[in-house]
Amino acid sequence: MIAARVLSFDLDDTLWPVAPVIAAAENELLGWLREHHPRVVAHHDVESMRALRASVAARFPERCHDLTFLRLEALAEQFRAAGCEESPVAQAFEVFYAARNRVSCYAEVRPALARLAASHPLFALSNGNADLGRCGLAAYFDGHLSAGTVGAAKPDGRIFAALAAHAGVAAGEILHVGDDPVTDVDGARRAGMRTAWLNRDGREWPSHLAPPAWVISSLEEIR
Repeated sequence: MIAARVLSFDLDDTLWPVAPVIAAAENELLGWLREHHPRVVAHHDVESMRALRASVAARFPERCHDLTFLRLEALAEQFRAAGCEESPVAQAFEVFYAARNRVSCYAEVRPALARLAASHPLFALSNGNADLGRCGLAAYFDGHLSAGTVGAAKPDGRIFAALAAHAGVAAGEILHVGDDPVTDVDGARRAGMRTAWLNRDGREWPSHLAPPAWVISSLEEIR
């Protein structure tokens, strides 16, 4: 039996594997730029575009939690560096973002969310910028908070406090489920929440962290 009033879920690598999604989206964006704005990517590939975003994050540390801002700013810099107008940046980002939201959930995710949503309010809490509506999962959730909208990224306590306030419950009444030992489990624990570490692939728990209260390999185990 779930000893919590509200369930909170990380998204990337908790509900779906994110690396193939981002790789596909970045390649789709690169292909679109090569077709429509070749000057902008004349000296770029996926790796150099990633490096550019990293440099943007280093120059804007106060915005490094906002992945949408970082990608938009990096694209704008690419257009400026090529001597091009920045007006197509929004369209370029949309090409990326549409692909970024074409996710393939782990097999048990949708049935488990449907079952859990019938008995508990569900919330999403993510450092990423996925859109639950575009991902086709919005119907299961009562709310979604992201680092970009809150202004702080997990494991910062402010994003967990924002979740508790948004859900209208005390932190100790929330069970947060996520794959990352630091950002999800330790961060939520320090914020006073109940936690479950979703360890799908048998990873070792980091020895410098307090052991997780609950370890699961599938959302099916949450009952």
